[in-house]
Amino acid sequence: MGPQAGVVCSLFFLLQVLAMPAENPDFSLVGDYLLGGLFTLHANVKGTVHLNFLQVPKCKEYEVKALGYKLMQAMHFAVEEINNHSSLLPGVRLGYEMVDVCYVSNNIQPVLYFLAQEDYFLPIQEDYSHYVPRVVAVIGPENSEATMTVAHFLSLFLLPQITFSAISNDLRNKQRFPAVLRMVPGADHHLQAMVQLMLRFRWNWIVVLVSDDDYGRRASQLLSEHLARNDICVALHEVLPTPQPSQVVTRQERRRLEAIVDKLRHSSARVVVVFSPDLVLHHFFHQVLRQNLTGIVWIASESWAIDLALHNLTELSHTGTFLGITTESVSIPGFSEFRVRRAQARRPASNRPSGGGTCNQECDACLDALESFNTILTLSGERVAYSVYSAVYAVAHALHSLLGCSQTHCPKEVVYPWRLLQEIRKVNFTLLGHHIFFDDQGDLPMPLEVIQWHWNQSQNPFQTIASYHPAQRQLKDVRGVSWHTPDGTVPVSTCSKDCQPGQKKKSVGIHPCCFECLDCPPGTFLNKTEDEFDCQPCPSNEWSHRRDTSCFKRQLTFLQWHNAPTIFVVLLAALGFLGTLAILAIFWRHLQTPMVRSAGGPMCFLILTSLLVAYLMVPVYVGPPTPATCLCRQTFFTLCFTICISCITVRSFQIVYVFKMARQLPRTYGYWVRYHGPYVFVAAITALKVAMVTTNQVITTTGPTARADPGDPKIMILSCNPDYSKGLLVNTSLDLLLSVVGFSFAYMGKELPTSYNEAKFITFCMTFYFTSSISLCTFMSVYEGVLVTFLDLLVTVLNLLGISLGYFGPKCYLILFHPERNTPAYFSSVIQGYTMGRD
Repeated sequence: MGPQAGVVCSLFFLLQVLAMPAENPDFSLVGDYLLGGLFTLHANVKGTVHLNFLQVPKCKEYEVKALGYKLMQAMHFAVEEINNHSSLLPGVRLGYEMVDVCYVSNNIQPVLYFLAQEDYFLPIQEDYSHYVPRVVAVIGPENSEATMTVAHFLSLFLLPQITFSAISNDLRNKQRFPAVLRMVPGADHHLQAMVQLMLRFRWNWIVVLVSDDDYGRRASQLLSEHLARNDICVALHEVLPTPQPSQVVTRQERRRLEAIVDKLRHSSARVVVVFSPDLVLHHFFHQVLRQNLTGIVWIASESWAIDLALHNLTELSHTGTFLGITTESVSIPGFSEFRVRRAQARRPASNRPSGGGTCNQECDACLDALESFNTILTLSGERVAYSVYSAVYAVAHALHSLLGCSQTHCPKEVVYPWRLLQEIRKVNFTLLGHHIFFDDQGDLPMPLEVIQWHWNQSQNPFQTIASYHPAQRQLKDVRGVSWHTPDGTVPVSTCSKDCQPGQKKKSVGIHPCCFECLDCPPGTFLNKTEDEFDCQPCPSNEWSHRRDTSCFKRQLTFLQWHNAPTIFVVLLAALGFLGTLAILAIFWRHLQTPMVRSAGGPMCFLILTSLLVAYLMVPVYVGPPTPATCLCRQTFFTLCFTICISCITVRSFQIVYVFKMARQLPRTYGYWVRYHGPYVFVAAITALKVAMVTTNQVITTTGPTARADPGDPKIMILSCNPDYSKGLLVNTSLDLLLSVVGFSFAYMGKELPTSYNEAKFITFCMTFYFTSSISLCTFMSVYEGVLVTFLDLLVTVLNLLGISLGYFGPKCYLILFHPERNTPAYFSSVIQGYTMGRD
């Protein structure tokens, strides 16, 4: 769909006047189809810019912009190459009219001139679909502000505008600027390359200087967003004064520049990022030189990264290292020779204007000034020049397609701008090894380069040190940087020094880049990939020293077989087991003797069997705990011991009852004997103990657990469960109660006959068990370690030995060494003596 009318009638007269010819454009070439070129050839440094074209200042009041002249020659070279040597547009001759926009002051007049027809009028129409302006496309201008100014006019007519260095993200908005295409990546890519450069050299504390215009403000906002995402802090942010319209610096602006440079001198940041048009920076860098500011890394935006006028200030080499972001350098065969040849040429005198030179006119003084730049222009390569060169080729390819050209002929038709714009968006060709096409936003994803300024006259003044590819969004091949520092090392620009490994950061102030370093305490480590400001705790089975970056496995400790104390206790248990086995054999051999019957008879075998089983449980205390060994510790041993204690207790009760209470309660004793009271009692106590053990196992954990040793956190104590001491106290509570009851009955029978007086032996066994169990539980409540397991095992074995030797030992001694006391007659005499003594 074609362009619509977008100019109100009240502007008609103004447009008529402003569309008058631009008094001899700098360069013009007649052709079938004209291209418009907008370049900055001169920059106002002295005089006042007059918007009225009839009062244009003289050329001598302007500083020649060498790069702009080079870009204009690149367009000229591309057009001549296409007309003379290219298979593009056979039979069609391209023409051009190129105008000097004088930096920013001469944008509107040439645009209206390009839009006007041959009669210099720009008519008001309802529909411009069939309107044919003077040119079919416009190349330029170079900066974003001028590009947008021009684009507002050209977009009304959908006249293709291809800019070669404007990077503002606003130009991606095709609702506002539908006719704008760019031969360079947008601002996002330039800033991404800049930020990755800072990250590459670990600079996170920088100064940002921006010009006081739309370009500076937009760049500052976008840069702040990129910096925040990459944890780079701005130590100082200043706005450079922008003199307008004259470049004469006022006293107030000079004081402002002095203050900015003074702040730079006192700032700890050594990296300065500058977003500003090149003209604004001349006075700033003169102030930098005046105050002798050194040791700075200057990072230039694309607006001045390859500015030859600033580079011509050779004293800047003493202020630090200059880096910049610009487009990739592509060699254009034959262009350097063409440019030098054109610069040396002069127009015939008859073609020169008689009056004073204007901004849009060439003059001998301007060309003479450019001669000093010939060498540096040749050495610097074709960076932006290739963008202009490829822009002309893009228009040529689009025209070739729109006209339906063959290899030998092109039909000459009326070209409407909006139709050409559609074809330009679709171009896809290779030029000097580079793929030329436009993405959805109208941008060419041209690689960028990071360059460093050099002042050696025999080499490229802008040497490449890195490359950036928009498709991968990655900075690559960083190399060959010559740092202007005393020792030639990479300058440091950080608010705080990097923390040592194992140190966390603690923020100081409002900037995340400013911090102090604190050691991570033992038991924690620092994982920088997750969190640099907090130490992460080690897992329960691991540990770390102070300032560790990782945790190590704790040493697992448990009762081991090769330890001397363990061997000693196991030998005791083995001797106890063999001794108990011998006692069982002796009692079985003398089962019908009075000594065995007085000790309990068949119940003695129940006690001895339980003791043997308990001895067999001793190995479960040694070695790494397992669910099975923990179950044995907390169930089988305590059940066996309960059976032993209950048997001894009921035996003590039975002896006391027979000698002291049977005559008072004969019927009760009869029931006790008739219904096997001792066995019923033992069975009841055993059942109660089973219920207690089962409940305890259900409530608490039976499996092994690891706990850190309080005395040495590097060691993990492997035990059955964290509440083992509580479980032990619950399991032994019934045994302790039985031991007290047994002790009481034994004490009551201290006056019984010698053969039945077991008070001393039972008292010894019960007292030792009671005191050892209470001591063990107390020790376990205040200490954790392998020693607890060892003491538990030792107390267990000693208690078993106490019953085996303390209760059964004396009886075996009498059976073996005093058989005369193991006769019915001896026992009858003892009982008779006890009865007569009571009477």
